[in-house]
Amino acid sequence: MDVRRAHERYRGGDRAAGIETRHAFSFGPHYDPDNLRFGAVVACNEERLAPGAGFDEHPHSHTEIVTWVVEGELTHRDSTGRETVVRPGDLQRLSAASGVRHVERNAGDRPLTFLQMWLAPLEPGGDPAYEVVRGMADSTPYALPQAGAMLHVRRLAAGERTAVPDAAHVYVHVVRGGVRLDGEDLGPGDAARLTDPEGVEAVAATAPAELLLWEMRAR
Repeated sequence: MDVRRAHERYRGGDRAAGIETRHAFSFGPHYDPDNLRFGAVVACNEERLAPGAGFDEHPHSHTEIVTWVVEGELTHRDSTGRETVVRPGDLQRLSAASGVRHVERNAGDRPLTFLQMWLAPLEPGGDPAYEVVRGMADSTPYALPQAGAMLHVRRLAAGERTAVPDAAHVYVHVVRGGVRLDGEDLGPGDAARLTDPEGVEAVAATAPAELLLWEMRAR
């Protein structure tokens, strides 16, 4: 298990424009050849946007983009003609495939925080696709076969336990609260990268605790 702390993330964004970013992986000018990806995950960015701030239209290709809002509301618009408001508890997926452009903004009057995870597809190309799952439930994992991955959402009361999937790769991100994972205490923004875990559990130390777990097959 490789633990990465929230304060160790690469700092990015544009504070003057109301954008603050924390990168978990090598990204843009923060190039680290030893931290390019884990399993299918190639980016895990914590974004904080002030009211009115956002990312103007920009392109993506050959990437599965999954967004999880922590607080506030995210307004998304893309070149397929869709415009959506994503709120806490909703999961948004944009398959960039052969190419898509989109805009992401905080059109509300309070701060916005969201987590955006990029996964590499098993095969390049194809047609862009978009989906929003409203009120993502703990009991229903979100399958992303395009990347050979599955996302589990876990919300835990204090002292409650949850099993970590037995898989080739598991990426665990703590959204809120505190958990103890295989002897390590993790807080908000901390993450763990597990290779071939067996029988590992996460225990909520403080509540409410919320975890995102990516279960990934070998590539």
